[in-house]
Amino acid sequence: MAGLIQHKKEAFWFYRFVSIWYDSFINPFFWDEAMREQALELAELNSGDLVTLDAGAGTGFTTTGIVAKIQPQKITMLDQSPHQLGFAKQKEVLNDVKKIEGDVEDLPFATDSFDRYISAGSIEYWPEPQRAICEAYRVTKPGVIALIISLLQRKNPLVRWLSDTWMLFPPEADYLRWYEAAGFTEIKTVYIQPSWYDNREGNEYAIAIAGVKPCAGESPLILPPKQEDKLQPMTIGRTLTFIYRFLVGSTAGAFFVPIAIIKVFQHNLKRLFA
Repeated sequence: MAGLIQHKKEAFWFYRFVSIWYDSFINPFFWDEAMREQALELAELNSGDLVTLDAGAGTGFTTTGIVAKIQPQKITMLDQSPHQLGFAKQKEVLNDVKKIEGDVEDLPFATDSFDRYISAGSIEYWPEPQRAICEAYRVTKPGVIALIISLLQRKNPLVRWLSDTWMLFPPEADYLRWYEAAGFTEIKTVYIQPSWYDNREGNEYAIAIAGVKPCAGESPLILPPKQEDKLQPMTIGRTLTFIYRFLVGSTAGAFFVPIAIIKVFQHNLKRLFA
């Protein structure tokens, strides 16, 4: 079952409001610079002229890490949210990065276009992750890397219920299955987490997964027609469904902010008295 915000229109409006606080209040808790650098190592950004796509780029937090290694003129940011991209446009370091509104499940780029595909913190909102990963395969050149960075399924029953109500928190096996089905080979993974996160129960926080496209062309996986479009007309039924998903899903997601604040406080308290 999809999370309530794991839909195009719901995610669009969710970020209409979240974008205001995303860089200053959300990233410091859930997706920090140390995590970003650790994850980006899998992309092997070892040449400044790699033509790179940051898919679901949001406000450009991950793009800022990419710009430190790749020439900004070689980077394209894509996101369905003009509000998120609006904040990215305010960042001087990203002035020369191309910014495009678009759908990760239907990328507006030619096949075999990019030397690197990177997507961080976006898959949680994809209605059809397999379709988007097949698109990642299609637009990358043969022999190069596609990297996705995202959260993992929770084991705590209450936290899992909240997360699954909010958006997509897949188990690691799903990531591997999606990559393999799309056609990627040489798959590598690394776990990442913020400093406050306690994984003593073996519940990893997030994963970075990278695979290599072995040959030119589209993904060998044949998919059914696309399920969702942000531009679908809003009938009464769809409007009521949207309102329910948006309000309940956003409320479930909002609980993670105080949870993180409490965890950070506990972590700092332990360090203080260690």
